[in-house]
Amino acid sequence: MALTNDEIFQKVQGVLVDALGVDDGDVTPDAVLTTDLGAESIDFLDITFRLDKAFATPEKPFKIGQGELFPENLMANPDLVKDGKFTDAGMALLKEKMPHVNFASFDADRRVEAVSELFTVKSLCDFVARKLGH
Repeated sequence: MALTNDEIFQKVQGVLVDALGVDDGDVTPDAVLTTDLGAESIDFLDITFRLDKAFATPEKPFKIGQGELFPENLMANPDLVKDGKFTDAGMALLKEKMPHVNFASFDADRRVEAVSELFTVKSLCDFVARKLGH
């Protein structure tokens, strides 16, 4: 039976509470993993592993590939990043690789150091829902 959006949120919330040591009430859909919940780069790997475990079932494994949820190694490519900002090609690739992320406010800014602020609880839930085929 397919999980509801509320069930996905509850599981993601549990993962973040365990991984980051935050309270349930802090894990709202709009909470940003880094600025609101205190996640650091090392936490993203832990969150990925915990999501794998939380959503896997004996009938259907749930495996997030390297760079699938949090794209890696894009910042070093001069075709994608120039002067600390994503180029049009970089933005196109980010949007392609991260359809679960809302880029509305980032499109105008594009600063590499602000990319971590794109990852919200909702974006994690949307990623899981897409991966589960919702």
